[in-house]
Amino acid sequence: MNHATKYWHVLEDDRIQCDVCPRFCKLKDGQRGLCFVRANEGGEIVSTTYGRSSGFCVDPIEKKPLNHFLPGTPVLSFGTAGCNLTCKFCQNYDISKSREMDKLADQASPEKIAAVAERLGCKSVAFTYNDPVIFMEYAIDVAQACHEKGIKTVAVTAGYICPEPRAEFYQHIDAANIDLKAFTDKFYMELCSAHLAGVLETLKYLKNETDVWFEITTLLIPGENDSERELNEECAWIVEHLGPDVPLHFSAFHPDWKMTDKPNTPTDTLHRGRKIAKDHGLHYVYLGNIHDYEGSSTYCSGCGEILIGRDWYELSTWKLTADGHCENCGTACAGVFDGPAGDWGRKRQPVRMG
Repeated sequence: MNHATKYWHVLEDDRIQCDVCPRFCKLKDGQRGLCFVRANEGGEIVSTTYGRSSGFCVDPIEKKPLNHFLPGTPVLSFGTAGCNLTCKFCQNYDISKSREMDKLADQASPEKIAAVAERLGCKSVAFTYNDPVIFMEYAIDVAQACHEKGIKTVAVTAGYICPEPRAEFYQHIDAANIDLKAFTDKFYMELCSAHLAGVLETLKYLKNETDVWFEITTLLIPGENDSERELNEECAWIVEHLGPDVPLHFSAFHPDWKMTDKPNTPTDTLHRGRKIAKDHGLHYVYLGNIHDYEGSSTYCSGCGEILIGRDWYELSTWKLTADGHCENCGTACAGVFDGPAGDWGRKRQPVRMG
């Protein structure tokens, strides 16, 4: 259903400019933005997917990926349709690139989502599969309903959002995974129709202006964003502007959507990226979309002891105190920890709201 929004203004030619993301879509009456879900209807921008989802599923929190936020716990995950980026390598393109409203197969009020999350024992609810920036009104209302029940909220996002809506959105978010797609504006412009600077501003905002726990993911695409120079520049920037405790995930690409001509990411590339990141002083560097115990586990930044052993999404070793310190040397592990690890494992449980 259509839902009122507030981040827009009328232009002199009677078009309306959407001010949620730096794309600044300028719409005539009846037109939709590039995201396809924010539309000019009757002289105002409305959200056309409020209360409607492409599906709900209980996942391990590590799948978001978040390795330092309530490890081992289940998270109720959902998204809508559409996206404000045009990534040619999108691995959720059937949802994020959808122009068919019948993709929105499930409906639920914010209160219903919070109640179901509580009933299923989920510690958090994640806005994911497509970017929550474009359905921020729905996400905020869900977050408020969840917080009333003591359930935390997670945003999985590309971080492409303007300052004013960004400030409102993140007031309601407890943790985020920011998809830093590359470290050149050329990549963002040619493959995503966006700009790198806006994403970097979001990362600095999260670090300096909020208490949101966040982690970063970079999908390494052969020949596009995996050069040694680019990886060095990315890691150096993270250490300088965000500090060494921000977890960084390097994930393996597989051919999808409009980039089926590219090969899978070689394992050696992922290991090289991890070494570069650690050489720059990053404490927590992970490898994603491959089976690699060493590259999935968490190590103490003080003594090097394994703190959390991971086999895919299954946790094995656990050597953290209840408040997140190394049992061996007492060094704090950055993150959000609440007692012992959860035991959700790698289960995936589809949920119908009806």
